[in-house]
Amino acid sequence: MDLQLDGKTALVTGGTAGIGLAISARLAAEGAQVVIPGRSREKLDAAVAHIERAHPGVSKRVRTVQANPANAEGAALLARELPDVDILVNNLGIYESKPFTDISDEDWRKYFEVNVLSGARLSRQYLPGMLKRNWGRIIFIASDSGLVIPPDMIHYGMTKTAQLSISRGLAATTKGTRVTVNAVLPGTTRSEGIEDFFKSVAKDPNAPMAEIEAEFFRNERPTSLIQRVIEAEEIASLVAFVASPLSSATNGAALRADGGIVPTIA
Repeated sequence: MDLQLDGKTALVTGGTAGIGLAISARLAAEGAQVVIPGRSREKLDAAVAHIERAHPGVSKRVRTVQANPANAEGAALLARELPDVDILVNNLGIYESKPFTDISDEDWRKYFEVNVLSGARLSRQYLPGMLKRNWGRIIFIASDSGLVIPPDMIHYGMTKTAQLSISRGLAATTKGTRVTVNAVLPGTTRSEGIEDFFKSVAKDPNAPMAEIEAEFFRNERPTSLIQRVIEAEEIASLVAFVASPLSSATNGAALRADGGIVPTIA
């Protein structure tokens, strides 16, 4: 299937690892010009090398910008380096397991700044140009945790619910145009640090990883229908379609790629 992404420019935050890296690779492989921002030059270079290994010749369509999109200064730098984009993928995010009573005020502020404000700032920056050109895609990478809030990740779940609110509200501002705003809700997906996260909630963190993963889904995500970790490429496939002109009838949606964790229609 030709996703008709040739000539489109895509900005993918959090694109140096995990879901963001898989999305960047898939969009570039489909013909888009992909821009990946990040704080670490080493990680940016490693991301480009990874994409080249996965899709030889594709890295020529990947550009990196050393900027932190989690703060206002980084967003401003991106605006100077990249005045307009056709596709904005707000993927940047952090997560952890922590008892509610241990979540400090600073934790709440940090999670809101990184997971929510980063996407809000960039959407505010790039949406007007999309509306002016009458074409664009904004995609928030939310989570099943925005609908089924994990009791040990309430601060994280809060940010994912907030992303759904922003996504739906922004979609309403695109009425009658060829611009769309959607959210994709992955379930537990293999990414950088996921094994450490599994160990942090495991009964025996020294057990074989296969046993730890099985225990996680049995105890922490019992409603999962697939009962396994989702691969980042599985999420990237959905995001690439939503980013394409072929998804023109999908707007204001919360698209679940959660492996069936959410037990009710949402």
